[in-house]
Amino acid sequence: MKNWIMIIAVICLIGALYMLPVAFSERRIDDHSNNSPQKMENACEIFIEVEGQKGKIPLETYIVGVVAAEMPVSFDKEALKAQAIAARTYALKTTNYGKKAIAPTVARQVYYNKEQRKANWTSNFPGNEKKIVEAITETEGQVLLYNNELITAMFHSTSNGKTESAYGYSGNDLPYLQSVTSMSDQASPKFATIKEWTLAEWNALWPVKWQANDFSRMQLFLNDSGRVERLQLGKNVWLGREVRTLLQLPSTDFKISYNKNTGKVQVATKGYGHGVGMSQYGADAMAREGKNASEILHYYYQQIEIKKIDACLK
Repeated sequence: MKNWIMIIAVICLIGALYMLPVAFSERRIDDHSNNSPQKMENACEIFIEVEGQKGKIPLETYIVGVVAAEMPVSFDKEALKAQAIAARTYALKTTNYGKKAIAPTVARQVYYNKEQRKANWTSNFPGNEKKIVEAITETEGQVLLYNNELITAMFHSTSNGKTESAYGYSGNDLPYLQSVTSMSDQASPKFATIKEWTLAEWNALWPVKWQANDFSRMQLFLNDSGRVERLQLGKNVWLGREVRTLLQLPSTDFKISYNKNTGKVQVATKGYGHGVGMSQYGADAMAREGKNASEILHYYYQQIEIKKIDACLK
């Protein structure tokens, strides 16, 4: 009897030892598949479709191309980081987290692919690319939220010394897009510009014919940020934005004058861009004064939070 018991025990022990490596191996594979950060990240990665570009582009790769196109690489890295966060927010809001395509134009966000960056930077490409990539990597996934929703993160090159509010730009008030002072923009090479036309050239642009004395009776109505809300000539009225488009002006902060001696119309402007949200030259000036990306963004966008998105929840 004892012999049979011993035989059975040996058989069970051999069976257990035989099954142990199999069980351990199966559990190890399951743990790897369940806990692999790489697999989870790839499964949830957001891709952006850019009009005119082949295939969809990973979000962070796309942001490298946007920052390289939208902001001078010579800017302080904290300004580049602020631009990266704003651009990422704008892209996700505009594309609904990659569900819609986005145009690579100034009407949306300019985008340069790697070949374009190499052509633009030539021998400086390695160093410039490294600086841009670092700014994107250090802010990876960070976006701007208001009431836990992505904001419309508008930005522009140079203000007229004061940013434009959303209400002043479109008539729609947004708490996070209010007018703030940005006096350091005056150091920007794009701050002040002058354009000239002959009266004949000027009239070729307008739907009405201007006479020399019309310039003295023309009226410009300004909003709170010093930009032209509307221009009125007799019964004719144009919005400042319409005049800017018509004359291809840098901004809506403009003054019009006519010189009877030369027969030239002159338009002097301040600022470059629509003026809403973050001023890029203002951001660079703040960064050089020691402000970090978070401080820059909280200054130009009020009442916002900076958070890292969880792409798996989208």
